[in-house]
Amino acid sequence: MNLRRFVTVLLMVALLVPAVFANGQQEGSGMEGGQEQSAPKEVSLTYVNWEEGVAWTHFLATILEDEMGYDVNLTAADVGPAFASTAAGDTDFFMEAWLPGLHSTYVEGTDLVEVSKIYEDGVTGLIVPTYMAEDGVTALSDLRDPDVAERLDYKITGIDAGAGMMITTQEQLMPAYGLDEMGYELVPSSSPAMLAAMQSAIDNNEYIVGMGWQPHSMFGRMDLTILEQDEEVVFPIDDIYIMGRPGVKEDLPMVSEFFDNVTWTNETIGPLMVYIADSNLDTLEAARQWKNENPDIWSDWVPSN
Repeated sequence: MNLRRFVTVLLMVALLVPAVFANGQQEGSGMEGGQEQSAPKEVSLTYVNWEEGVAWTHFLATILEDEMGYDVNLTAADVGPAFASTAAGDTDFFMEAWLPGLHSTYVEGTDLVEVSKIYEDGVTGLIVPTYMAEDGVTALSDLRDPDVAERLDYKITGIDAGAGMMITTQEQLMPAYGLDEMGYELVPSSSPAMLAAMQSAIDNNEYIVGMGWQPHSMFGRMDLTILEQDEEVVFPIDDIYIMGRPGVKEDLPMVSEFFDNVTWTNETIGPLMVYIADSNLDTLEAARQWKNENPDIWSDWVPSN
């Protein structure tokens, strides 16, 4: 190779290498950007097996999947672990926090993020069949009546052992109303088991005291009365919130904005709960079908951008 040709080749290499490198960088950046854009968007939602939370969690999951393009991971957990996993960042959102009262102990001392208030004026308390109220059992203090206590077999039918309502009842309500001194026992079970026991008692016109809260379809399916807190108010009126892990608003801004738009009333969540309960479909597909039939409920919740 003569000197002139050698110099020409060197010049060509010198000109081509930066261009190839630049193109490689541009394609690489484009591929990475394309991968980010095409990669599935994922979000994890944790809920407790309470009818209203089951209903709206699965319903909102179908909107995230069908209308916003997210892959949604749903996890059911007891209330304590649900709060703990969200606070630890193991799940993105916990879908049903009753605040400022019922679940305050789970939130204190954590970095949980308040994402959205989705229901106002949630009511909790001990419940009885209305025929007991007609017999004069209308307030918590009436449970101290020896005849009433005997007919109840000194038992309060509870829900999940770790639920905030169970803890509050055991540690605050029963001492405040002298029920522990009388020998009452708070019997843990689950929400479905408590409701089944309530229905069985009603069918046989028996005395029973359980746990109730609104929103819930139990009040549409059974004739129930929430006992008045006639001495100490143990269960305040709460609002219901979606809570998020630390940093979730920055990491998932569209989902957070969507949740911030969500609002439920008894008139909207009630039909959804009944629809899911009465459907032969699994919970997610029943929620999806109800979503498709009721776009007026949720269409304004989805962020425009």
